[in-house]
Amino acid sequence: QVQLVESGGGSVQAGDSLRLSCAVSGRSFNAYAWFRQREFVASTSWGGASTDYADSVKGRFTISRDNASNTLYLQMNSLKPEDTAVYYCAVVRSALAYPSRRPDDYAYWGQGTQVTVSS
Repeated sequence: QVQLVESGGGSVQAGDSLRLSCAVSGRSFNAYAWFRQREFVASTSWGGASTDYADSVKGRFTISRDNASNTLYLQMNSLKPEDTAVYYCAVVRSALAYPSRRPDDYAYWGQGTQVTVSS
């Protein structure tokens, strides 16, 4: 049974930082990603060698993963009001070997965590 449980959302001021966590149970996957609503934010391969970021977050957000605990992270710095959204973690379909920006390529999703950034 695959389960993704997110935590770390909240309400902050513009310029602040937050770190989102996503505990993945069941097994490991080839790629992991963060979306906000269905907008791609960031992705990483299983070992972290390949990462990808949306232009809107590049240089401010960092995706990482701890292999030992199978936990995915999203460090968000210099937050802006336009970053306000529900953030979802997701794991790629078994047939895919690499990260993707397409929501339909992801088989399992977390429940979402709200991030609110005020100016």
